Amino acid sequence: MLALSICLALMAALGNAAASVLQRRAAADAGPERPAGGPQGGGPRTGRRVHRPARRGPGAGWWPRLVRRRVWVWGAVMLAVSGIFQALALATGPLAVVQPVMSTELLFTLVLGGVVFRRRPDTRTWWAFAAMAGGLAAFLALAEPKGGRATVPAADWLWAGGVIGAAVLVLIGVATRLTAAPKAAVLGTATAMGFSCTAALLKDALGRVEAGVGAVFGAWQLYAAVAVGLASFVLLQVTFRAGTLVASQPALTLGDALLSVVLGVALFEERVAQGPRAVLAGMAVGVLVVACAQLARSPLVTAGDDGESAW
Repeated sequence: MLALSICLALMAALGNAAASVLQRRAAADAGPERPAGGPQGGGPRTGRRVHRPARRGPGAGWWPRLVRRRVWVWGAVMLAVSGIFQALALATGPLAVVQPVMSTELLFTLVLGGVVFRRRPDTRTWWAFAAMAGGLAAFLALAEPKGGRATVPAADWLWAGGVIGAAVLVLIGVATRLTAAPKAAVLGTATAMGFSCTAALLKDALGRVEAGVGAVFGAWQLYAAVAVGLASFVLLQVTFRAGTLVASQPALTLGDALLSVVLGVALFEERVAQGPRAVLAGMAVGVLVVACAQLARSPLVTAGDDGESAW
């Protein structure tokens, strides 16, 4: 059953990667964000206010332009397919296994992005690929997340939801004061927290399947998962709009995986290894983080020497 859960999680990661690349492509094609009515050109600024007719800047009507792009629609479709695979993975395996496996999304993202944006991985990137895969495999083998309860009491959701919601709001507030890359990284972290909470709520709802399908659809957790998931999806579009994948994707990937391990232990009482094995598992996570940082600096997602922009 665990092997099935891992395979389903890998399929979900591939779907998420395809969605990220396609929707980032759509956001890039829509042009850079610029306030409507802002100063145009490179002329000098003066302290006198100049009244001008209202103009629709490139930032106005951004959402309608996005949803009319076929590449964005396909990205949304892939995200929905990924959600199905993720739900099946969560129904058959621990949260602390499924979400870390989905960190392979970054590997798939760079490979698919290299195809879409016409870049090839260099040697350093391939080594980072191998290190990330090895770190994830070592973590799963050493930490051995297992067990736990199928559902979570509402009282536990009350404090967990309050903490996560407050953290997301703080991160969004901080992001409004930042520029491009830092803003995308902070928003990516907030988005990752939303998706991690969505996964936990979905797993809680699916934990009632033994009582019948009606019990699943009668659980408030299912509708909370839909609401939080949709809000996270909107925040994901804002994240892609704020900066490139090089800034947002590591935060999205690692934030989701690491918080899910915490939620698996804190909410679902999933057990992880103790003692020396826990230390080694922590070292494996360290390898995962370093590999992720290396992938973030890959020429696949940074501006090329030929003047190509980052994606």
